Amino acid sequence: MTRRIARVLIDSPLPQLDRLFDYAVPAEFVERAVPGVRVKVPLRTLGRVVDGFIVEVDDEESTERALSDLEEIPSDAVVLTPATYTLARKVADRAAGSACDILRLVIPKRQVRVEKAWLAGDEVPAPVVTDDARTAALDRLAEFPGLADALLADERILIDAPAHPEVTADGSTVGAWARLLAAAAATVLASGRSVVLVVPDHRDQDALATALREVVPEDAVARVDARQTGPARYRAFLRTLEDAPCIVLGNRSAVYAPVRAGLVAIWNDGDPLLDEPLAPYVHARDAALVRQELTGGALLLAGHTRSADAERLVSIGYVREVVAARRYTPRVVLSSTSETERPGARVPSAAFRAAREALATGPVLVQVSRPGYAPVLVCADCRRPARCTHCSGPLFARARGVTPVCRWCGRTAHAWTCGTCGSEKFRLASSGSERTADELGRAFPDTRVIISDGDHPVLEVSDQPALVIATRGAEPVAAGGYAAVLLLDGDRMLMADDLRIAESCLRWWSDAAALAKRGAPIHLVAVTGAVARALATWTQPAFARTELAERAPLRMPPTVRVAVITGDADRVDGAVAAVREAVPDLPAEAVLGPVRIDDPDVPSARALVRFDYGVGTRVSSALRGAVVQAALKSRRVKGRAARTTLRVRLDVADPQL
Repeated sequence: MTRRIARVLIDSPLPQLDRLFDYAVPAEFVERAVPGVRVKVPLRTLGRVVDGFIVEVDDEESTERALSDLEEIPSDAVVLTPATYTLARKVADRAAGSACDILRLVIPKRQVRVEKAWLAGDEVPAPVVTDDARTAALDRLAEFPGLADALLADERILIDAPAHPEVTADGSTVGAWARLLAAAAATVLASGRSVVLVVPDHRDQDALATALREVVPEDAVARVDARQTGPARYRAFLRTLEDAPCIVLGNRSAVYAPVRAGLVAIWNDGDPLLDEPLAPYVHARDAALVRQELTGGALLLAGHTRSADAERLVSIGYVREVVAARRYTPRVVLSSTSETERPGARVPSAAFRAAREALATGPVLVQVSRPGYAPVLVCADCRRPARCTHCSGPLFARARGVTPVCRWCGRTAHAWTCGTCGSEKFRLASSGSERTADELGRAFPDTRVIISDGDHPVLEVSDQPALVIATRGAEPVAAGGYAAVLLLDGDRMLMADDLRIAESCLRWWSDAAALAKRGAPIHLVAVTGAVARALATWTQPAFARTELAERAPLRMPPTVRVAVITGDADRVDGAVAAVREAVPDLPAEAVLGPVRIDDPDVPSARALVRFDYGVGTRVSSALRGAVVQAALKSRRVKGRAARTTLRVRLDVADPQL
């Protein structure tokens, strides 16, 4: 006698359950139990029914083994493809994580009505790219000699995108980068294969969607992002399961889209928004590299700047750089106060003059570091930071003349006195977007002032004269481009305690400079050094090479991979020992810590492990084993789930003990 069995991946956060479980298939489910469908199965260890996916089915000759039966098959829709499971398994193993955590990002929550309509609907026809659109796309790609051939040959490519805005046929203004990626997508789609376009945020998605409308039919694009409703997102996911090719446009989770991708393109891979904040914390770039190795297709990395991670891939020959036939360099000016000006002036006379002249023809962008009015207050006498008398939190001012408020507890600081000198007076130590708008509004009394930050988001502005005060990343697009760009607070941005702050600042400034129309002046205020020279000469690749060379002797990422281990002291010691056993030749200095922590609210120990890419498989396997062992030895307390005693995160961009 034989029986049908199903191997099921259970949707559970417990690391010890990250494997396939065998279940017997009842007779009524034999026809419906196929790989990829959702199921409900009993789990004895938890004493309840859990969700899962059938990964494999098989016939077992012996029926002596005791197996639980499948509880239910909620739907006949095959939502987990073999390629998606293989990718999730590979990515999870590389990051010492669970495959179900990856699949949770890929497969949205089921929407019954949407799914029934999809199952009953007709097959989606393949989208048609017109000859005119294909010719226009190839003409655009010709700006980078050999790029079109490299895309169709499934190569790994990196390009430095042109940094200026363009006006589309419908009158919209988008970055030249968006039209370039749209041309690449149209070229691959015309060859009969799907395309995955991954961008950091909704602004980039909107720009790319506008550029795609010029070259491909609107129904050929499936958008995947967090702003969608549940039904809309599930409908877009089901579209990616169709045989007909499409273009998947979305944020970091779109990199796992279940399509036969002929191209995966990632815009601005240095943006931290592409780094997944949920376990197993995989960056979209790393997931795309794994996907390209497994399924083929082209991989395209593009940006106005180049991350150190992308430069490492170029330096080892894994990714090939394609250079533009004609290089465009924005007009960047390094502004500083002259001898006749007051030292420390926030806007030097040269930048002020450039803004005044540009306002005669169009809008001017002013980039600042922080939102609000005065994000930081100090004592007017001793210059110590002003702290709340209740919780010791930092105080800030919402407007001039308004009583400050605590950023932590929200209390108003009435009758405040300095804890150091007893003074009762504040001093505004910094200028946010609102204070900058206030000051520049008085300097240009007849000019409209627009604020764009987290509290006042603005996506677009007209081509009429206006001062646009924006925080980094919140700069709106100006119709036709900005007449001038002022980059303020650069020295303050560079003071952040971050390994990659110089790289991040160069990216923020370059993205803002790319919003200026051709030939418009871009003033970088009060910044000197290598990062300022890189922006002024528009040599971001050279700066990335310098950053990479400086990190190599220190064995800091991305020259090596870094794992952060946190948890109970004995668990951390055990994980470090497991890594040393798996990699006997690991240098002694590769492990930093463990460092003991006395705070009861955080794990009691932390360690860093730096290792080469070649031993990554052994290290991740050892760490995953340590996590499972720690979970198995954990005990439930007072009926609650066991406390996590060990956590592991790999490929940390900025490791800090």
